[in-house]
Amino acid sequence: MTKYQVKYIFSDGTEELDDELYDSAEEANEAGLYGCSCYMTGGEILHMSNPGDYDEPDESDRPDFEIVEVEM
Repeated sequence: MTKYQVKYIFSDGTEELDDELYDSAEEANEAGLYGCSCYMTGGEILHMSNPGDYDEPDESDRPDFEIVEVEM
């Protein structure tokens, strides 16, 4: 049985594997898109709450992601 995971790739080169397993690549893709959107929204909220400590996120800060197959 094959499951799918999302691996986020950040602008500084670090990578993070999501703990969630998905039944289809389409589900994993939707989760990756949502996760990247949430990352950017979180950066905007941090900037609004304390602009002195948090720069406004730039589009170049948006993480990328790829779908990883996991054999069960």
